[in-house]
Amino acid sequence: MQKLAVVVVLLLCTAGVALAAQRTYTNPKPDDHLKKLFPSAAAFSTLSGEPLHFTAFGVDPKVNPAAPPIGYVFWTTDVVPREQAYHGPIHVLVGMDTAGILTGVVVDYHAEPYGYFSVQPQAFADQFKGKSIRDPFRVGEDIDAVSRATISITSGARAVRDASRAMARLFLSPDAVKK
Repeated sequence: MQKLAVVVVLLLCTAGVALAAQRTYTNPKPDDHLKKLFPSAAAFSTLSGEPLHFTAFGVDPKVNPAAPPIGYVFWTTDVVPREQAYHGPIHVLVGMDTAGILTGVVVDYHAEPYGYFSVQPQAFADQFKGKSIRDPFRVGEDIDAVSRATISITSGARAVRDASRAMARLFLSPDAVKK
């Protein structure tokens, strides 16, 4: 009986670890980042849905329950979790309006071994604001290589592109997406 109890406890612990491992790190208090990505938003939903995301509203849905969203905010690691840079994923928070235009990105976390030599968070993030999800997102073409770490920059750009396009397929009308 005691062995059975130990086995059950181990199975439950292993299941808990497996569930926790499905989601990688994200900033637990992204409120400042949300306002940076959507300064005109009156309210944001909680982090929810599949894939996990915030919905930005121009009018608080508590005041007007029929308020349409003005955009979405999501971590690339929640949408394309297998995208890896040189030393792991680059955790990028992306804002996208309902026309498929990026309102900005925030490099929230990365573990690249050479710090700013690998990823210059602000210089990397600045170049995405105003880009359409239909843009190519190719390093050396419409994305600047802001460091010499080609693997990291290419992976970060690919993560933003792939996550944005996946979210657009799920939440946006193809006719509304601008070039």
